Amino acid sequence: MIAALFVASCIVLALAYRYYGAFLNRQFQIDDSRPTPSTTMTDGVDYVPASRPVLFGHHFSSIAGAGPVVGPIIAATWFGWGPVMAWILVGSILIGGVHDFGSLVMSIRHRARSIAEICRLYLSPLTYRFFLMFIWLALVYVLVVFIDLTAASYMAAPASDPDQGGTVATASMLYIVLAIVFGLLTRRGLKLGLGSLIFVPLVFAALLVAHWLPTDPQHIRLLAPAGSYFYEHPKYIWSAILLAYCFIASVTPVWLLLQPRDYLSSYLLFACLGLGGLGLLISGALGRVPIQYEFFAGLQNAELGFIFPALFITVACGAVSGFHSIVASGTTAKQLPQESAVRPIAYGTMLTEGALALVALATVMVLADRPAGNPMLTFADGIGQFLSVLGLPADLGTVFGLLAVSTFLLTTLDTCTRLARYVVEEFFGIGNPRWRYATTLASVLPLVYFAFKEYPNPASPGAMIPAWRVIWPAFGTTNQLLAALALLVVLVWRRAQGRSYWFILWPMLFMLASTGASMVLMIVENLSPGAEGAVPVIGWINLLMLLMTLWLVGDTVLNWGRLGRVAAAESEGLTASATAG
Repeated sequence: MIAALFVASCIVLALAYRYYGAFLNRQFQIDDSRPTPSTTMTDGVDYVPASRPVLFGHHFSSIAGAGPVVGPIIAATWFGWGPVMAWILVGSILIGGVHDFGSLVMSIRHRARSIAEICRLYLSPLTYRFFLMFIWLALVYVLVVFIDLTAASYMAAPASDPDQGGTVATASMLYIVLAIVFGLLTRRGLKLGLGSLIFVPLVFAALLVAHWLPTDPQHIRLLAPAGSYFYEHPKYIWSAILLAYCFIASVTPVWLLLQPRDYLSSYLLFACLGLGGLGLLISGALGRVPIQYEFFAGLQNAELGFIFPALFITVACGAVSGFHSIVASGTTAKQLPQESAVRPIAYGTMLTEGALALVALATVMVLADRPAGNPMLTFADGIGQFLSVLGLPADLGTVFGLLAVSTFLLTTLDTCTRLARYVVEEFFGIGNPRWRYATTLASVLPLVYFAFKEYPNPASPGAMIPAWRVIWPAFGTTNQLLAALALLVVLVWRRAQGRSYWFILWPMLFMLASTGASMVLMIVENLSPGAEGAVPVIGWINLLMLLMTLWLVGDTVLNWGRLGRVAAAESEGLTASATAG
């Protein structure tokens, strides 16, 4: 049963790429005769043409994050696997893929400008400033959350092998070194094919080395003075190391670390997806992993609330994610070699992420009871179970799954930092690359506070929780709201062009409705006098987001007629020129 469902879902995704992807190609008039910004604005730092396999690896590694793993697992835990599977398929094909495709095309048609800067071309300057602040806040959310999760993964040990804490840390450090060497050799003329044959096996060998020589989490505390805060909380030593890594990765040329690291790590991610999917198919066909979890667990629960809007907010990257638009218009647009690469890079990676979300969902479907604890460990243990049918020891398979999730997190971290630098530079009008150190520092400094901050746990008096846990409820809403607003900007651009926009309009309206409902609910829950378990900071953040959203939508409505007249005037001018010719 589970094998048949997975195969059928993958066929649906493949058909969507073939037919709906071709439809999007026609709608956006993809044409390789148009030069892309990576070729017309090459600077050797940010604007660097990349081959399709390298760029596919970078883009997929950057957008995946932990969202397509954590989101579906949490949502399925409380609503059942049926609604989650349906939303992954519908959302990734008709909303997430369209969002990613439109964002990337729009950016390369505007000299690889960001979504916010394109917004300034068609709407008011204040709307542009609001959008930039919104994007920067969303990136800070991502960085705060993912730094803590990555540090935790470096300390964690899978349930199947408690002695393997630190394996992920060793493997991650090894493949960063491999990526730098690969980037240097490729820069000096090493062919991509030959380099792949050499370095891809070394990435997997690093996993075995890490399995034998894990970084002992207790030894990490020796980097801090005895009795200090960091000595007592060694996880935060990793947080400090990750902050330094993010700074360095953000200012180095993309060819040295970002491109080769994402390219090599993509093989690890695809292996996790491919081998996990294959193990799932074989295990399911042999009847070793029957579906045991509930298909539908109810319309409402105490943890997440009502299925609308909670389901569509929680699944996040597995169906649609606003963060993708920042990556597409940030780093990817500056590396796209030609327009025809948009379909595999934007639409293809979104559908691939949907397939990954289905594998994550399967790790819940085979459980008899509701999973408790870290969703990343639920995923890793499930992957270990699936891979065991292929002859891989379950404990090594579990470590492999945990490393894959950690890789998602790490690749997203440095991409986010680079994107935050772009936003700061854009906000202050800084165009000189020499300022990248200062602008990166400005992006990282707020994290220094939040990455090590703990707050009282409102659900458990006397206990403390990391800062990201306090803002997590607003994180999902902000991410999905960013998707709605990115679709809004694509819609405005299409309107100004005089092009069809119905396939953009309805996804945008749905995302605005779901995120708007979520914001209103969180405002009421956290700002109402005497509300039990309220966290006021969540309420105020959502109120700010709601007001900014209303401004952006209102500005669009006020300019709608003008945009139509601009499109009509341009059309008349082209017609007149053609007639005169």
